Amino acid sequence: MTLWLVFALMTAAAVFAVLWPLSRRGAAAGGSDVVVYRDQLDEIARDRAAGLIGEAEAEAARIEVSRRLLAAADSAEPKPASEASSLWRRRAAAIAGLVLLPVGAAALYLTLGSPQMPGEPLAARLAAIHQGNSIFSMVSQVEAHLERNPNDARGYEVLAPVYLRMGRYSDAVAARRKLLALSGESAEREADLGEALTAASNGVVTDEAKSAFDRAIKLDAQELKARFFLGLAAEQDGDKTKAASIWRGLLEKAPADAPWIPMVSEALARVGGTPPPVASAPSAAAPGPSAQDVQAAAGMSAQDREAMIRGMVAKLADRLKEHGDDVEGWQRLLRAYMVLGEREKAVAAAADAKRALSDKPEQLARIEGAIKDMGLQP
Repeated sequence: MTLWLVFALMTAAAVFAVLWPLSRRGAAAGGSDVVVYRDQLDEIARDRAAGLIGEAEAEAARIEVSRRLLAAADSAEPKPASEASSLWRRRAAAIAGLVLLPVGAAALYLTLGSPQMPGEPLAARLAAIHQGNSIFSMVSQVEAHLERNPNDARGYEVLAPVYLRMGRYSDAVAARRKLLALSGESAEREADLGEALTAASNGVVTDEAKSAFDRAIKLDAQELKARFFLGLAAEQDGDKTKAASIWRGLLEKAPADAPWIPMVSEALARVGGTPPPVASAPSAAAPGPSAQDVQAAAGMSAQDREAMIRGMVAKLADRLKEHGDDVEGWQRLLRAYMVLGEREKAVAAAADAKRALSDKPEQLARIEGAIKDMGLQP
């Protein structure tokens, strides 16, 4: 209601601005000139009486001013036809202002506006804007920091996955290369570089990306990301048998609650493979998908698969609250949160893991290493 009142007042102000000059009768230009010329005649008479000018000059000035006075008086006489025409135009403009302005404003708002949407508090709108801009602000701050400190590997470690999520694939590749140059090669860093190269090629595993995955496998034969993408490379090369073998191997050694099981199962089904049999039902201490769940995941929609993954991650988090000494479980939980894009939950879980493992120095060191590799340090 308040919004419509504001619109009505604004429209009224616009109409008033149009009608105000139209409501005033314009003074004839000659009318004001007549007054001026009469004043000039009076001034000539005063100057002659005071002896400031001679009789000849005064007479000449009176003749010239009188001539102009007569001309001004003639132009000031009303011309009925012209005046009627002017009055008609003013009335037409007034009618247009009274009718067309409100109707036009209402039609424009109904076409371009959203009158059916409810109002939203200013605080909510500002919060939404801040949320949308926070990621860009963070990236700008880190980029500015790296301009001053180009050898800070931690900065590139933070930026690279963010670039990937933002679709800035070339920047992600550059950040991954810089991180390798500063921190040295590792299986995870090589796999991350291959992932960025694949994203930059619209999902095609190029020779350069494949080389990065091969280097990761040489450093760690069990590197999950590298193995998955090597299976994808085999599929793209037309070797579905090799792709199925790689992905089946991943599933055979997958923890029961691994959040990536549905994704690999879908890829395996895509090349005509079948999931490996489940040796035994998952125990209560390590909840995970059943054999039927794994097989059904391939036919799920993206939304259903995500819901399934989130459910398994939630079960894993609940289990770790009761069994906090499982360092591998904490590592899987942190990776799962990062894959889902829930960094805040990952940071909170990292703090919980450190508290749960505080009396186990060796396991604490492992989880701290994982926290550092994932960029979850506060």
